[in-house]
Amino acid sequence: MALLALIFLLALLPAGSAKSRYPPKSTILSPVFGPRQVYGLVGGSVTVKCFYPPTTVNKHDRKYWCRQSGGSCMTVVSTSGYVASGFKGRISITDHPGAENFQINISSLTLADAGTYQCGVGGNGRGLSYKVTLSVSQDPPIPEAAELFYVKLHSTWTVTCSFGPDSVYLKKYLCKMEEGGCRSIIDNYEQVNENYIGRVLLSLERSPGSFSIMMTQMDWEDAGLYRCGAGEYGEIGSSKELDVFIYDDKNFPQLKSKVIGKTGSSATFECLYDPLKRSSTRVWAKWKPNGYSRIIDNTDFVSPLYEGRVAMFENPDNKTVTVILNQLTLKDTAYYWCISNELKDQQSSAELTVVEGEPQLKAEKEVVAQVGTRASLTCSYPCTYYSYEKYWCKWSTSGCSMMPVSEQEQLGSEVTCSTAKRTVVLSFDSVTEDDDGWYWCGVKDKGLFGETIAVKLTVTSVHAESSDHAELPNHVELPNPGPRGRAYSDSEVRSGAAPESSDQGHGSNTLALVLGPIGALLLVIATALAIVKYRQIKRSDLVSIGSYRTNISMSDFESVKDYGASNSACVKESQETAIGGDEFVTTTDTSESAVEAKKAKRSSKEDADLAYSTFLLTSGSIAQGSSSGDSPAQDVSP
Repeated sequence: MALLALIFLLALLPAGSAKSRYPPKSTILSPVFGPRQVYGLVGGSVTVKCFYPPTTVNKHDRKYWCRQSGGSCMTVVSTSGYVASGFKGRISITDHPGAENFQINISSLTLADAGTYQCGVGGNGRGLSYKVTLSVSQDPPIPEAAELFYVKLHSTWTVTCSFGPDSVYLKKYLCKMEEGGCRSIIDNYEQVNENYIGRVLLSLERSPGSFSIMMTQMDWEDAGLYRCGAGEYGEIGSSKELDVFIYDDKNFPQLKSKVIGKTGSSATFECLYDPLKRSSTRVWAKWKPNGYSRIIDNTDFVSPLYEGRVAMFENPDNKTVTVILNQLTLKDTAYYWCISNELKDQQSSAELTVVEGEPQLKAEKEVVAQVGTRASLTCSYPCTYYSYEKYWCKWSTSGCSMMPVSEQEQLGSEVTCSTAKRTVVLSFDSVTEDDDGWYWCGVKDKGLFGETIAVKLTVTSVHAESSDHAELPNHVELPNPGPRGRAYSDSEVRSGAAPESSDQGHGSNTLALVLGPIGALLLVIATALAIVKYRQIKRSDLVSIGSYRTNISMSDFESVKDYGASNSACVKESQETAIGGDEFVTTTDTSESAVEAKKAKRSSKEDADLAYSTFLLTSGSIAQGSSSGDSPAQDVSP
């Protein structure tokens, strides 16, 4: 009943899954592999290569070549030294444990040598053998034997096909032999079978007419006959037969072929490498049907499109390289390859699927700090990562260097995840320009890298910038601003104030220093002229009242210097007295005339005062405008 239940469950599995999960019957019966058919000419020679699993027992066990006859297989040659009598001198067997195969060479072929043989490991008939058919022809041509490939489960198969310069412009392709024809897998016209998308790659080689094919994640169903060719299969051009055998190597690591990441979070990939082969190139790239886009490699190359987002971490203990890609977006959904120039079978691929979601690690995307200031990068994590190792590292093209951090957790027997702060902090006591760059916060679980989040630290320089203009009221305008980087005084200029009200200078402007004294000098000259004019008006009023010399004192007049030559003549004329007639001229007027004289005298003084005041105000405004408030006004009293 249990057996029937198992068969029923297997029947429910999809056909593809069943093929992928379980090896074919031939592989279960024997993991030894060799050519299905070998062709030779009479008098010629053939070489038969047989593969076996690289276990310690198999490496040291007996290898043999036997001829099948009925239900038994008679030994022809073995590594124990036995050679059948009919083949002495023309057959040999050589074991290559390092290459996981042994070879049988047969020369001087005869038609009688044709038949069915077995190559095997251990004793005859124990199951570790593979059936080979030898065909011997009298005349050429003979068919070309298939090229053999002994491929580990989950590894990568690599093959190079060459058809010469004549095939340069023909289509290059790979197809798999099936009933009714050859199913196309990939060609150089970017046509890829949907079952092989992301895990098969066709690349044109430098040699004309040559191309290479890589197929990753080799599974049981990938065993079989293939053909690589130039042209159209079965129509034009030529092709070559490839025979692929899959075997299970228990020591070969199985890597993840599917990775799922959330937007804003990160994804982790693993690549195989040999720490002893330091010269080998390791490339992580994005798959394309006829090539790949290199993202990062072990020569410090990082694509500018992925700066701050991708890094490699070598793990010599388990011979793997961890590649982390963060700041994920939906556009990152694709197939990614680990490529090596030496370890062809250790190349691998993985499919990344990015879905909408929230990262579990939280941090600011960018932090800005000035040189010399203190800065902190803080990363918070959920309870899921409470027991994980946390770290901060500084990203560069050569990797991500670990940084010392402080984890803010509350200590004590009663502390639980819900009560802890759950943050890890990277602090800078004094930021320098060298600190500018990308920093990653991440977690590890038992040495395995987990989620990461990236933070950009931008460091700015400190420059003492002072304002270009002083703080002035809206109604004040500066006709010519001072030099850039200098600060003006915050003292304010009152609108409508007289020039005399300001006793302080406002700046060191060169133009103001020149115009200030000139304006002041002009103001002094104008004031002096106004005083002289005023006194002249006053003097003329006194003379008009009386003409007797006894009423006019000479001390009331200024010297001749103040009046000029014309005034001297006037003085002489006023000093003469008429003789004859009335001796005296009466100077006393009527009361009405006296009143008019007083009014005239008073009016003249008021007009002079008004004119003087108006002049001073006008002169002050002109002086103030020319000096722009830079030179102090002088006090002038009438």
